[in-house]
Amino acid sequence: MNGEDQYLASLYQRFPINIASGKNARVWDIHGNEYIDCMGGYGVALVGHCNDRIVQAIKNQAEKLIICHMSTYNDTRLRFLQKLIDISPKELNKIFFSNSGAEAVEAALKFSRKYTGKSGIIAMNGAYHGKTFGALSVTHNEKYRRSFMPLLEGVKFVPYNNSHKVEEAIDDSIGTVILEPIQGESGIIIPSRDVIQRIREICNRQNLVLIFDEIQTGLGRTGKMWAGENWDTTPDIMCLAKGIAGGIPMGVTLAKSEIMKSMKAGEHSSTFAGSPLACASGIATLDALVEDKLVENAAKIGKVFKDGLQILKEKHKIIREVRGIGMMLALELRFEIKDLLLDGISNGLLMLYSGRNIIRLLPPLVMDENTVFHALEIIDHVLAKEENRRNVR
Repeated sequence: MNGEDQYLASLYQRFPINIASGKNARVWDIHGNEYIDCMGGYGVALVGHCNDRIVQAIKNQAEKLIICHMSTYNDTRLRFLQKLIDISPKELNKIFFSNSGAEAVEAALKFSRKYTGKSGIIAMNGAYHGKTFGALSVTHNEKYRRSFMPLLEGVKFVPYNNSHKVEEAIDDSIGTVILEPIQGESGIIIPSRDVIQRIREICNRQNLVLIFDEIQTGLGRTGKMWAGENWDTTPDIMCLAKGIAGGIPMGVTLAKSEIMKSMKAGEHSSTFAGSPLACASGIATLDALVEDKLVENAAKIGKVFKDGLQILKEKHKIIREVRGIGMMLALELRFEIKDLLLDGISNGLLMLYSGRNIIRLLPPLVMDENTVFHALEIIDHVLAKEENRRNVR
């Protein structure tokens, strides 16, 4: 599209669109064509593209101080910490900064091992936690793992929606259970009503550390500030990233104080972590979520979107299932979706995939009803085109 591929490592599935600008829930390509963005930078554009609060915060901070290592103090960082703690589960009162979701998971795994003294980990079938070595060790998909074995030893994978299998997998080596409250990369897989609570009870009984990976689900995505709230459950460690700083790279690992206290100075660190620029953008992001009521908007507009998708399911036989909570939605189809994604782009809609046959939608939480209805019209159109192509009646 613009010559990037002659320089880049070929590690990404790429789409035929050259994005030049964005605002709220829309982006524009270099030719001025407009697109409704249900890709959302893989969930990063949480509070919308070029959110006014974030743009102004970045401008103001960039004129003062861009980088400040964690070995020194900074008032912008302090303000962000205070705001994040104010909206976080009260038990999770200690924070470690990093720069991405995978790094937040790596930190969580280290903190749990140090605290428990045990190397064994229970992870879930279908889990995705990142592609660095530790995060990859608890990511389930074999296609990501097989070329890089051996990974961390002692990881056991169990069915995601079965607390009994979690309990059966526990032995003297196990110190940690890690899960996504809703599995994102696997296709927006939602657990049954009480399985998350039962896993919490098992961890309490067996003295295991429970890690929630809320990198994709957290910060209002599901219509609650934290996805764990949908099941009234708090983990011992929680991982955040993606939209937490409005598009500026940031990862955060929150944990109970006794877990963090087990770590000694120098046992884990990150050069760029907690930069004033990222923290300023993070403050603006949290303000947008709370003061602009974007969490509530995600619940309201997400229901409108899901209801519209359910109507399309009744109309189109190629839809197998509609899933999701808030602005974290999926359409599972009976065929591969590559052509549908490309047709969406041709008609002004960006969508994500989860595997070969699942369309994943992670739109910005600022999306309004009119934009949702327009997106549904485009989805309806491309589904009908696909059915005609496949001669589905």
